[in-house]
Amino acid sequence: MRKQLFIFFLFISGLGLAQQTNPSGGMDKESDNSNADSLIAPIEDYKIISIKGDTTHVDTTLNIFKHYKHNYRRKDNFELLSFHNTGLPYNELSFRQDFDQLMPGFGAGARHMNFFEKEDINYYHVPTPLTEVYFKTVPEQGQQLDAFFTINTSDRLNFSVAYKGVRALGKYQNSLTSTGVFRTTLNYQTLNRKYQLKAHFVSQNLLNQESGGLDSTAVQQYLAKEEEFEDRSLLEVQFENAENDLHGKRFYLDHLYHLTQPRPDNTSALSFGHILNYNYKRYTYQQDQAYEDLFGPSFDRNNIKDVVRLSQMNNEAYVRFNNKILGDVKAKAAVTTYDYGYNTFYYAEDGLINARLQGVNFAAGGSYKNTIGPFKVEGDGMLSIGGDFNSTYLNTRAAYVFDENNSAEFGFNQNSRVPDYNFLLYQSNYINYNWQNDFDNVNTQHLFFNLKSKKIATAEASLSQVQNYAYFGLNEEGFVKPYQYDDQLRYLKIKAHRNFDLGKFGLDNTVMYQNVLDGISVLKLPEFVTRNSAYYQDHWFQRALYLQTGFTFRYFSNYQGNGYDPVLAEFYVQDDWEIGNYPVVDFFFNGKVDQARIFFKLENVNSLLYGNNNFTAPRYPYTDFMVRFGLVWNFFM
Repeated sequence: MRKQLFIFFLFISGLGLAQQTNPSGGMDKESDNSNADSLIAPIEDYKIISIKGDTTHVDTTLNIFKHYKHNYRRKDNFELLSFHNTGLPYNELSFRQDFDQLMPGFGAGARHMNFFEKEDINYYHVPTPLTEVYFKTVPEQGQQLDAFFTINTSDRLNFSVAYKGVRALGKYQNSLTSTGVFRTTLNYQTLNRKYQLKAHFVSQNLLNQESGGLDSTAVQQYLAKEEEFEDRSLLEVQFENAENDLHGKRFYLDHLYHLTQPRPDNTSALSFGHILNYNYKRYTYQQDQAYEDLFGPSFDRNNIKDVVRLSQMNNEAYVRFNNKILGDVKAKAAVTTYDYGYNTFYYAEDGLINARLQGVNFAAGGSYKNTIGPFKVEGDGMLSIGGDFNSTYLNTRAAYVFDENNSAEFGFNQNSRVPDYNFLLYQSNYINYNWQNDFDNVNTQHLFFNLKSKKIATAEASLSQVQNYAYFGLNEEGFVKPYQYDDQLRYLKIKAHRNFDLGKFGLDNTVMYQNVLDGISVLKLPEFVTRNSAYYQDHWFQRALYLQTGFTFRYFSNYQGNGYDPVLAEFYVQDDWEIGNYPVVDFFFNGKVDQARIFFKLENVNSLLYGNNNFTAPRYPYTDFMVRFGLVWNFFM
């Protein structure tokens, strides 16, 4: 498969050479020394289009925010706590919610942090072929690479292809990870612009070896900072014979036809559209020999293999009317068919556990957008009108732009849907991991207010309220089980960010405060999370190099962090371990030469002085001191 992908990339690159132009190469204020006189296409013409139709452009600048995103997820991990190896799960430092879903999620939530959802796929329109290569080293043996290529064969047709591959051995026993994600997109419109189509296909496979974390003896050796065990491979783990794998494929199509086309002398447009979203997911847990001390008794002592699958097809039809005065109005209706489950039945003491959850769900709704001067309003909602689930969601927001430097936004989100499928039905070779539940809808209300001021700060405040909160916890025997919280859960979050640009020096600060007002027994989070970066930035070598170097300080207060269960690939609530209350200092040296951004980082440098005996979850150690190198390089043909 990799050889075919390599040949395919060579073929695509050859096609790109036929599109002979000299692009701008993304010039910016950090690096303006290139041959600008010979550049033709400005960087703004390299457009990136989101699933909602929002358009940005390729950005080759180097700044502190690019530094934060140079990681396995390629997103800012401020509210996440990474495990000790690239590709392992992330513990959560905040309460994260989805408000625009009617159907249950698949499950294996800890493995979905790097899973490409439909919202993560962008579409493109470029004047010349564009390539981007991301690379970064990993703990011990292996590398991570994300290569992307896009081309417009004409002004009306664009396609892109990308592959993300990661393989990391890790410093601890049985912690190897392997990631492979192939994705391709198509963006097309007819000559008269009346028919438009966006489509993508994604195939992804995320495999992790599982160890259950350090065993009890190794935990004591790790906490005592015994010099012998600075070689982390000498620390014993609970087992070395297990792995889990999340596999997924998705085909997505969004196409529409304009009955009337907006023109300078015509202020209205009417269009009909259709969205097809097909998802297939498979989660597998395998173990050569049962580990009953942690998971309880099993049906099979050897060659354990639990496999669960989900096939889900969503078809949505919509009518959209756009008017310069009335705004953008959309009416939509959807039908979803689903098939989740196993190939076996299980007879428990309290009755039969079915093999599958199958059915169909019907929904209808609409959305609205409008801009009146500096005031913007937006709303989107759907509700089930038939079928197996009684789900609803409503998202509203309003924004006021005072000027180019100041704006305010507020809104309300409401969602009611059943918990993920693995809360409702689960089967395993481990007897304690078999259940079928008739849980109530989880009802969530979320009120938020955001203030953005370039001269003061960016601030976010939100208040969430949840009824029938679903979570995994430990039963009286210490085994992981799904539960629903009987009382109301309320959660307050305040987050502020300010970047101080002092010429050649900068100071970037992010602070988050959280308070679980009700439900602290089932939702446990650190009260404070902070990140502060102090850095120097300047042009060197006659502006051939733009560099940025400094220190990042990260901290979160102590709390009873969730435990990780490798059978389910889920986090669970626990009361025995406290993590946090330890500072982490990273040193970074980043540079930009032409369109290449180079990242050099010394992680957890303070552990060189004081050692490291911190955890990211019960039995799972925090990352030791490490030297990391990587780059992001754009090629404009």
